[in-house]
Amino acid sequence: MTEPLLLLSNAAMGGVRSTAGLLLVFRLLSDRTPGRIRVAAASLGGIAISLLLSAAGASGFYYLLLETIWLALCAVCFQGTDSRMSLFVGIFYEIAVFFWQFLIGAWAGVCFHSPAFLDKGTGRGQTVLWLLHLLLSALLWYLLRRPDMDKKAALRLASGVVLAGFLAVVTLSQQTTLPLAGDTLDMWTVLSIVLMMSVLVFNINRQYEVEKELARLKTQQARLLERDYTALNNAYAVNARLFHDFHNHIGALRRLLSCQKIPEALEYLDELQAPVQEMTHAVWTGDETVDYLINSKAQAAAASGIRYGVQVEFPRHTNLKSAHLCAILGNLLDNALEAAEKAPRNEERFVELTIRRINQMVIIKVENSFAIPPVAKEGDLQTTKEDNGLHGWGLKSAQAAAGKYDGTVQTSYEDGVFRAVATLSFQGVSAR
Repeated sequence: MTEPLLLLSNAAMGGVRSTAGLLLVFRLLSDRTPGRIRVAAASLGGIAISLLLSAAGASGFYYLLLETIWLALCAVCFQGTDSRMSLFVGIFYEIAVFFWQFLIGAWAGVCFHSPAFLDKGTGRGQTVLWLLHLLLSALLWYLLRRPDMDKKAALRLASGVVLAGFLAVVTLSQQTTLPLAGDTLDMWTVLSIVLMMSVLVFNINRQYEVEKELARLKTQQARLLERDYTALNNAYAVNARLFHDFHNHIGALRRLLSCQKIPEALEYLDELQAPVQEMTHAVWTGDETVDYLINSKAQAAAASGIRYGVQVEFPRHTNLKSAHLCAILGNLLDNALEAAEKAPRNEERFVELTIRRINQMVIIKVENSFAIPPVAKEGDLQTTKEDNGLHGWGLKSAQAAAGKYDGTVQTSYEDGVFRAVATLSFQGVSAR
């Protein structure tokens, strides 16, 4: 093959190899599909690396090194993936490419009784390279056609490829058609085991990250619950003091009326009526936490000039725990009130809460107006606050609590209305 054609061939293969590797890294480490511009940039980078190394006559080690660094840089810069895991996946992807290049060449040599397929400097060796990159092109096409592929599916795909390579090299050691050095077969067999171990290590790390995220979520959920329960206790303490001192208030009023001090008695009644008036339009569901959250948020909405509508049909005597209801209802209402408060005052600002029982399901729907459309990142809604210390965890906390009852929290927005719907399955319990 002439030198210009060889350079073009290596450049095309480098582009395919880099693009397929980048998409695989994205699928394993991120939930988003990179845009076409980023895919094109990765491909052009792979082409440039191949042209440079081919012109310099560099060995395969430098291909592996530079392409791994390029894949990791693209993954970190384009998708924000972890740099260490990007390097880890990139290294073993490149090793797997060289491993399958050997397997295809060896099995082609077995089929055609020719060791020339293992020499990439020959025409048959170039055929093996093109066959390998045709397979990578098929992988690239499959990844592009599956934008919904999650990390688990991508890991299963990688595991299947590695397992197939292990079986192929073990079977290759049993054939007698193509003479292969024992050291060569031993090296590739060990390498196939290393690849399988890398998949295992990656899976363990993924499980560790999931558990760490859950632990962080539980910590944030505990802080949010503590905040709401503190407010709940304070509210009930105020009411308890009021009713505890009620007989004293009656005595004071009797004294004022007996002395014909009508204006003073009316003023005293107005003072007493203030905390009671707040409970006049209260919603009572039978669950103290739900009652407090609904009614306290009504006061917050009124203070911010937000129309607050409530329609509740809440089942009594269920296995729904107050702490979990607090996490779901409190966070959904907090998010709704914060969003509605940012809406322009010349437009309607509202929050609508609907709780319905349908058979053994409880549906909690919160709708609100908003000014700024929510931003989604990797499938999760992001907080728009600059100080996002504990912000952004509310919806995750609600989702975690709903999951304890085989439920979900789904969000959508259209026509200026944001909607969050939580569904919970419940079971009846004895009233005693």
